[in-house]
Amino acid sequence: MALGALAAALPAEAADDNGAALNALVRARLAEEGGEPAAALSALTAVSSVAPDLPGLRGRMLEQAIEAGDLDAARAAALRLWTGGDRRFDAQLVLIVDAMRRSDWKAARDYMAGRSDKAGADTIGRLILPTVNAWIDVGAREKLPERHLIAVNNRLRPEPSLSLQVALVQLATQRTAEATTLTDGIMLTDRTSQLVGLRVAATLERAGQRDAVERLRGRIALASGQREDPMLLLPDQPVSTPRAGTALWLGLLADGLARAPGGGSKVPLLFARAAHWLNDRDWAVRATLIEALDRNGQQAEAMALLDIGGTELPPVLAMRRAELMADAGDLPGAAKLAEAAATQSDARSLLVRLADIMRRSNDPKATGRAYERLEAALGDGEGDQALRGTLLIARAELLLQADEWDAARRLMEKAVALRPDDASVLNFAGYSALERRKDVKQSLARIEMAWVKEPQNASIADSLGWAYFLTGRTDDAVKLLETAQRGEPGNAVIVEHLGDAYWQAGRKFQARYNWRAAALLAEAEMAMRLEAKLRDGLTPANTAP
Repeated sequence: MALGALAAALPAEAADDNGAALNALVRARLAEEGGEPAAALSALTAVSSVAPDLPGLRGRMLEQAIEAGDLDAARAAALRLWTGGDRRFDAQLVLIVDAMRRSDWKAARDYMAGRSDKAGADTIGRLILPTVNAWIDVGAREKLPERHLIAVNNRLRPEPSLSLQVALVQLATQRTAEATTLTDGIMLTDRTSQLVGLRVAATLERAGQRDAVERLRGRIALASGQREDPMLLLPDQPVSTPRAGTALWLGLLADGLARAPGGGSKVPLLFARAAHWLNDRDWAVRATLIEALDRNGQQAEAMALLDIGGTELPPVLAMRRAELMADAGDLPGAAKLAEAAATQSDARSLLVRLADIMRRSNDPKATGRAYERLEAALGDGEGDQALRGTLLIARAELLLQADEWDAARRLMEKAVALRPDDASVLNFAGYSALERRKDVKQSLARIEMAWVKEPQNASIADSLGWAYFLTGRTDDAVKLLETAQRGEPGNAVIVEHLGDAYWQAGRKFQARYNWRAAALLAEAEMAMRLEAKLRDGLTPANTAP
């Protein structure tokens, strides 16, 4: 409900109270828009003390309590909505979580059934009903709690993740032999089944079923193609309680919903919060909530979940903390933490992330070491060779920044030899030589080859247009540089290049227009050069590099 409508709905008999409530509503709206859910919740709570039945108020309080991670406030708002007949899904989920935390299985079951008239058409509800009902039955010590999962799993084409949930339920009810037999027959066909499979493996291992564990982990490695998914790099943790089982499933749903194209941030955050409230010791659940918070603009809260005093973070989460630190501007701290994380694991993906953090840290030597370390970890596969070519170019770029042309050229030649059909490699090698007026003929040929491969790439069009400018083909240069500017109108380098080409072509008014536009985007060195052009026109001394 809009702020004006809420204000109009305030009770009329108490003007002073209405004024305080209206001020609190304004504070709440500002806090909501500013991404401060705790402050918004506090303001809405002040409103509720004056007008507890204000339409829409409890729903907003519930939403802000979920974002703030305040379970007590979320439970109170959800209960008020539920008993008032507003049986919305977020209220239902909060109440189920609260009941499970208290081991009140009857209440949990009642809340699960409370929207049965809606759940049949509710996709999100259908995703959680079978699994949560099964775990509630585990808690209530009902017979065959897995029946809820079996009933919805297609017998001809069973979902592997649901079948693995059945195995977890059987393990939780001390039916290890049944779980082992079932697990051996499950084909892992998707990422979710691989993630659940790891938890089944950890649970089987705790039950002493080492042979079954090895068989399952071998299939997980085969299905994942040895990919280093961050979730697959987390420590194995067994799942044997209703809260842990439900938390695992809700966390996986949150992760999947966050990955859906065009998806919002609120529903994944709801599931991730519920999962964390059920089991805050589950690393995968914590990692999912961190990503949900970051996606929702709550970076400080995401960071707080990674600040665990006295507990060492798994390397993949330590690297995530380093990335968040870098995003917050603490580049030296991020670099130090990232290096420490990368020494604790041989996962290549962590070396990739280390290299990216080091690049952002503006420490060329540390960045070079990170690149070399990553390159040393590469194999001979096609994907590794592509990455090796990219790393050679990245290392060459560092050397060029230090004005070490000969060393950079050797690395670029290696990259071209390794990736002779890679447009980005060809363009970088060609343009780097061209802007230093080295090997102009060969450089032009490489950029032309890159442009043939990727004619829609604005950066490559700019490189080729500038090559034509430097070799006297002014008309060709203008055409290509105009194309490049249409592709990236906010790229100051392209705008300046086109201005220089316009001047050379005698189109001086357009040249000055472009130089002024570039000056709005330019940094210090370019800005000084553009100032000279606007004052003196184009000269050899102020031509773009």
